[in-house]
Amino acid sequence: MADIVRRFAPDYIARHGAKLLQSHRRALSDIGRCRTEAMGGHVYHCLDCDENVFVYHGCKNRACPSCHAGETAAWLEKRRTEVLPCGHFHVTVTVPAELHDVFRSNQKEMYDLQMKTAAGAVLTLCRDPRHLGATPGIMSVLHTWSGQLSYHPHVHMLVTAGGVSPDNKRWLPSNPRFLIPVKALSRLVRNRFAEAVKVQRPDLFAKIPPTVWTREWVANILPWDGGADGVLRYLARYVKRIAVTDARIQAIDDQHVTFRYKSRQKNGKNKWLTAQVTGEEFLRRFLQHVLPKGFHKIRYGGLWHSRNRGTTSRIRVMMLMDAEKRASPPPSSDSGATVPPSGKWQEPPAGFRRCPHCGGTRLEYIGELKREAPLRRTKGKPRNRSP
Repeated sequence: MADIVRRFAPDYIARHGAKLLQSHRRALSDIGRCRTEAMGGHVYHCLDCDENVFVYHGCKNRACPSCHAGETAAWLEKRRTEVLPCGHFHVTVTVPAELHDVFRSNQKEMYDLQMKTAAGAVLTLCRDPRHLGATPGIMSVLHTWSGQLSYHPHVHMLVTAGGVSPDNKRWLPSNPRFLIPVKALSRLVRNRFAEAVKVQRPDLFAKIPPTVWTREWVANILPWDGGADGVLRYLARYVKRIAVTDARIQAIDDQHVTFRYKSRQKNGKNKWLTAQVTGEEFLRRFLQHVLPKGFHKIRYGGLWHSRNRGTTSRIRVMMLMDAEKRASPPPSSDSGATVPPSGKWQEPPAGFRRCPHCGGTRLEYIGELKREAPLRRTKGKPRNRSP
């Protein structure tokens, strides 16, 4: 990805710079400098071949596809210690394509509203005595892309198959194959979203086609037979990563970028296909998935909301679940991934201590390389829309 940015970003900025959001400009700058001398780092000297070995820092921009593998593993481990030992459902809610232009022009506001209405609708229906009559735990993750990097905002939710009773004293399990009605969820999200937009942004509401509020919105609810670990692994791919990974980029030339994407088939047998687009088009597709600064794409509700996640209530719920013998064994804590140490920089792990010139391992630490000054925010009124 860094090679694509370094090759095509200058022309892209020259063509669209006046419309470019600050978050998009910063993402291009950081990714283009990622793991280069501009980011600073450390230098070693190989005692075997008398060559210097440079280890440069990553940019740590949350839009960079190569900087957050360790953070993803750490997030996954933490969630595994918090997940309730019960069944779970994977819930998705998607907004109609007619709203995409409104979302692009008002990203932070619309994404926030989308996540709130989706999670709130699940809570309302689960608390309804006709369904579960209890408060479940909900973890939501915003996802804005499809396999070909097109704009497709939707919310993934991990929902517990059960919840705590209104008096907070009993755990009420759900039907393992049914949580809430899908059509009821679709209509409730649609109606609440419409009401909120009409009140908060009547100017935007007037621009939206009326048919959006009468058609069914796409929602889906699937039980996860493999336990919460499978859902966590699925969601973990979107926690720190952005729309495309380096592994999917197959070729770059002077004008085009070739990448792989997975085609979803109706029979469930997905196929890997290849797409080739111009460098400018690739950057356009990529940047529309760079989230606004300060936006939280991972949120917790119900039992997993911060005000309900105290140690006492968690232990009580888990004990009740154990007493009812409905709990499943907690997932293994072995993620198979190494979480990098926190705090100040330390010596590189064993994989980085081999000299790239001769393969030797006798590396002597010389010192630190200072990074260049970071990109400063340009003055002027922020713009809401990017190409």
